[in-house]
Amino acid sequence: MMRMLVTDTWELTGQERDWLLEQGIEVEICRDDAPYEGDASRFELVACKFLFSYTPIERFTNLKYIQLYMAGFDHVPMDYIREHGIEFHNARDVYSIPIAEFAIGGVLALYKKFRDFDREQRTRQWNVRRYLGELYGKQVLIAGAGSIGAAFARRFRGFDCHVTGLARTAGERDGFDRVYAMDRLDSCLKDADILVLALPSNQETYHIINERRLALMKPEAVLVNICRGAVVDEPALVDALQSGRLAGAVLDAFETEPLPQQSPLWDMENVIVTPHTSYGAENNHRRIIEVMNRNLLSSPILGLR
Repeated sequence: MMRMLVTDTWELTGQERDWLLEQGIEVEICRDDAPYEGDASRFELVACKFLFSYTPIERFTNLKYIQLYMAGFDHVPMDYIREHGIEFHNARDVYSIPIAEFAIGGVLALYKKFRDFDREQRTRQWNVRRYLGELYGKQVLIAGAGSIGAAFARRFRGFDCHVTGLARTAGERDGFDRVYAMDRLDSCLKDADILVLALPSNQETYHIINERRLALMKPEAVLVNICRGAVVDEPALVDALQSGRLAGAVLDAFETEPLPQQSPLWDMENVIVTPHTSYGAENNHRRIIEVMNRNLLSSPILGLR
């Protein structure tokens, strides 16, 4: 019998725990946002989000397998995992649909002036607007052509947008009209009506959108950040938005979270601020369980087949 430490980010149902037990896996539940105080050496498997931010991975001396409940893994000690031959899986594809829906909804809210209409509804005002923005025909640039970027691409193309992707290497990818290498970022920014950031957080992407690159963008452009706050130079973004050099932004990720109360982003009419919640959705539990079960059954290390 193997033992699996599962954090309380996801509440396993009795049926799901029974299935794991049938595979020879005994489950223990612990908090995801606190150090694990028990004997970590008892576990061969871990399923978590932020456990290793609170509990050193070195304590899990018999660890063979990690399932992360999120797509990003910049907070996970990947060097240690590789050195010790630990099988690692993130939650690729689990959150792509809700994140893409959420952020496109934010862009539409800006284009269609929903904030103004909401305010006017509450004060019973009837102000007709005849020149609201459209997604139709817009040039969309998606920096990051992975599973989340591809989910954006497919949906933007459903609105008859022209979608360009940026990735480590150029080539054809599902959903995109074209995909260039990241070294084309500057030239692509000049044509973009909507810039979507779907990048990992690392040394290469830190402040990749900075004052110089914001100055390359159209004044009527909208920036969408649903990945990590560190990919954007926040003070430079604030300045561009306040000065009118950028039309708007949909922001679900920030350099400091929660977003500090004194941030000017809170009060900007051309900015939608949400608390890093674009991934939240009704079907996430089903998707993550499907991914976890599929990964467990196909694991060459565990040999459950």
